[in-house]
This record gives sequence, C-alpha cells and structure tokens, in this order.
Amino acid sequence: MKIAFVNGNVYLDRAWARDAVVSVEQGRIVSAQRGPEADHEADEVVDLDGGWLVPGFIDVQVNGGGGVLLNDAPTREGIATIAAAHARFGTTALLPTLISATPDVIARGLDATDEAIAAGVPGCIGIHVEGPVLNVKRRGIHSEGNLRKLDDQMVDLLTRPRAGKVLFTIAPEYLHADQAKALIEAGVVLAMGHSDADYETARAAFDMGVTGVTHLFNAMSALHHRNPGLVGAALENRTAWCGLIADGYHVHPAAMRVALASRPLDRFVLVTDAMSCVGTDLTSFELDGREIIVAEGRCVGADGTLAGASLDMAAAVRNAVDMAGLSVGQAVDMASVQPAEFLGLGSERGVIAAGYTADFVQLDRAMAPQATWIAGERAF
Repeated sequence: MKIAFVNGNVYLDRAWARDAVVSVEQGRIVSAQRGPEADHEADEVVDLDGGWLVPGFIDVQVNGGGGVLLNDAPTREGIATIAAAHARFGTTALLPTLISATPDVIARGLDATDEAIAAGVPGCIGIHVEGPVLNVKRRGIHSEGNLRKLDDQMVDLLTRPRAGKVLFTIAPEYLHADQAKALIEAGVVLAMGHSDADYETARAAFDMGVTGVTHLFNAMSALHHRNPGLVGAALENRTAWCGLIADGYHVHPAAMRVALASRPLDRFVLVTDAMSCVGTDLTSFELDGREIIVAEGRCVGADGTLAGASLDMAAAVRNAVDMAGLSVGQAVDMASVQPAEFLGLGSERGVIAAGYTADFVQLDRAMAPQATWIAGERAF
C-alpha cells in the first residue's frame, strides 16, 4: 500500500522532510519519497496537522504494561498484552524484560518470546534478561533471594538458538572471559548493570565484548574523582551503548545533560524500564510479593526504592527534549535507530527508508502519539 503523509514534518532517512509518500509491501518500506506529489495515488492519506511522523520507537527494557508484569506472566499472551499497551505510546518494537527471576521463569520467558515471535505478536523482537547475576549491594528492587552466580546451566540456557534477540544484563564483576565469549558467539548481547564493579573491572568487561550499560547511573558504582567506578568507565567509553531512563526521577536532568555532553550522543539509548502500570490507571502492583506504589509518575517500594518506572517511550522522547535540551531528531534517534543499532538491527529497523521495517509513529505538535504502524499495519 502507498501512504501519503501530508501537512507535517516527516523524519525521512534521518532528515526532516515536509510531507512524504511511503510505500509498504509485506511489512517493509519499498520506497520513501519527499513531497506529496503522488498523494493522489495513495491508498491512504494521513494529515499530520503540523505534527511529526517519525520511526517507531524501540524499547530494550520493558518489564510490563497493560496491567501485566513479564515476571508474573512469562507467556505469549502476557507478552502480547505488554506490547499492545506500549504500541499506544509509539513503541513498535520491544524486548519484554525479566527482573531477576529464577531459572525456570527465565526458561519460560525465553520460550514464550519464541512463541510470541512465531505467532506474529506485533512488536516483540526478543527478550531482555536483567539479572539474576547481579551484585547484592546494587540490586535495587531486585529480590535478593533470586540472585545467583553465572553457572554452566545458565550459560547453556541463554545460548540456545532463539527466534529473536537476547539481551543479558550482568554485574561485570561476576563475568568471566570464557563465559562472555560463549554468550557473544551465540548472539547474546551483553550489558552491564546492577554492579559494584570498580573502574578497572568495568573496562575489562568492555574488552571482553560487553557492549551495553543498563540504565546508566542507576544501581551501579558512581563516578568519584579518585574512583571512577562503572559510571566513569561508561562515560569514558566511546562505543558502548548507554541506556537512560529519562523520567526525571532516575536521573537528574543535569546529570543527564552532563552524560550526553561527555561522550558521543549517538551511543545513548532511551529506555523506559516500564512496569505493569504503564497504559493503566493502577496505583499499585506487586513484585515478588512486595507492594509497589505508583504515585506522581514514580514506582517505589515501601522503603522508597525505585521499582522500575511509570514511563512510556513517547514521554521519554519528550523529556529528552525538555529536560536534556536535545532536538526532536536527536531524541527520536535515541528512541529508534540507536537502540536498533545496539541490538544489531540497524540495517532493518529504526529509520524510515526503503528496505526497512514499516514501523512509524505519528505525533501531534505536542509530541503525543496519534497513530502507530507496526510492519505497515496500524496498531493504534
């Protein structure tokens, strides 16, 4: 089908265009051209009304949504509910995320992701296994009882062939070179987080092939001028992908601006760390038997510990503009092409251009989602 987007700004192949015509076949973009001159031939004309059309958002850290937490529902149906909830906010591809779970739950989550992809669940492109190999001192809301070492059984589970991407967050102080090699050779994307590692250990992990930093600043050894810690190693690194939770609670806007100014901007990725409350009016939910309160845009445990986020990707993009001073294009890149590149999918997702998956989102002038297309089909 041919869709003409008129009367707005289209982020076409990472450059702004006034109006565009996008042709889609079998879920992919076959052509994307500037200008509305062919709109009379279009199967659909979308009036952007002065707003934006941008690539669909890709979220690599989604614990839940629509009232469902993946830990509680590691099933195809649970993943479908989570993905549908986030499609309303412009997310067209995501990694449902497990929060430090037991091996049996991890196995079920991996299998459910394969099932969801095989069934064509819109938006599911893999899974993020966050933990359980984390440092107890930096576990945050993760249950201490679920934490464990990385053993051969866990490596075997994570390296089995999968239908989608597998992202694994580990505290680097517990990662050995032979384990990293086995995981990477199997296609697992490695990120470090929830760690008390010193600067040297973090740098060694980068040398082992770790390419990501899970929610920079949060739950990791901080930057000190005599002890740079994991944060210092991450900020110094020029190639690793650093995730940021741009909700104004996890990272102070000033710290976010400092980070963005200190290393290549195109190596940052917006993530939501979203919990089950996103897309609902829930004021509380349970995580491993503990009540989590949702109030004033935050999710917190009884002791005040942040427990994921009540954040969607459209809000994260707006916050990156409003709090960090980024341009709309820069913020969109952090939510689309950069997470795609982090996952090794940069040649097929994250850009509105010929050959790419037909994922895009229509934003109004206030940058609120008005419509979402996943593989060329309107999902919202």
